[in-house]
Amino acid sequence: MNRLNLWLLAVLLLAVPASLLAGKVWIDPLHPAMPNASLILLELRLPRALLALALGAGLGAAGAAMQGYLRNPLADPGLFGIAPAAALGAVLALSFGLATTTWALPLFALIGAGGAMALLSLIAGRQADGQGGGIALFTLAGMMIASLAGALMSLAISLAPSPFAQSEIVTWLMGALTDRGWPEVWIAAPLTLAGLVLLRLAGPGLDALILGEAAARSLGLDPGRLQALLIGGVGLTIGAGVAVAGIIGFVGLIVPHLMRPFTDRRPSNLIVPSALAGALLLLVADCLCRVLPLVSELRLGIALSLVGAPFFLVLLLRLRRSPALDGGLG
Repeated sequence: MNRLNLWLLAVLLLAVPASLLAGKVWIDPLHPAMPNASLILLELRLPRALLALALGAGLGAAGAAMQGYLRNPLADPGLFGIAPAAALGAVLALSFGLATTTWALPLFALIGAGGAMALLSLIAGRQADGQGGGIALFTLAGMMIASLAGALMSLAISLAPSPFAQSEIVTWLMGALTDRGWPEVWIAAPLTLAGLVLLRLAGPGLDALILGEAAARSLGLDPGRLQALLIGGVGLTIGAGVAVAGIIGFVGLIVPHLMRPFTDRRPSNLIVPSALAGALLLLVADCLCRVLPLVSELRLGIALSLVGAPFFLVLLLRLRRSPALDGGLG
């Protein structure tokens, strides 16, 4: 493990205990006799912190892998269409009134993510000649799926059986870790971990792509295998996150940019730091949402959008002055 990863891990080890103590009700570790302190820690804040770590790690790693694969610094995990498709599944569960059980909404969201992954593989995956459909086809297929899922989601919201259901759907789509507990952790953590492993395995292939598709193939890169690893990795990490917390944007866009200057800029060496930094960012953001003096808790997705949108604007202005649109990825 390199020095950057060790630093990030050390900061995470400091941030986790702090996040457990912070909230509307602050827990003073010097006065452990506080009523219900253990209940608040074990049943509310610990699972919420673990969810923030898992979801942030998945978003950060998926963003780094996508930017490396597409060689585009503006790439975001939502571009694959997997997040909108997972959200569509959750919206359908809410519309049909199936979200009253713990597992129904995440299950529908994971089915939506799986459907998007299958459709993406079918359109842009391996062809009869044994080669993948190329990055351009892959990107267009992802954009088509995202657009279709977004349209169907809007239709489902407009056809919701009641204004209450519409309000519930819109609130859920804002993304939050409020009221999440251990069942959501058991859903998201294993899937995210499996996705992270797949993304890490895709690292060497992403490094080869820096030289271009033709050169990478001459070096022995199997485009179909690389696409399969990316679809599986992004699908599991993003699908699991959307299934338990709604849509949380901009983490996958911001974190790789923050970490890239501290690495040798190879995609394979950016995935793990981005996962650790994504976990840290989401943990801190969720903690701040809890302690802000507002009537109701600020939704995590809104808070990150308020930070991410200006960051995206600055990034666009920087790229406008840059002679090339690779943003230094290579």
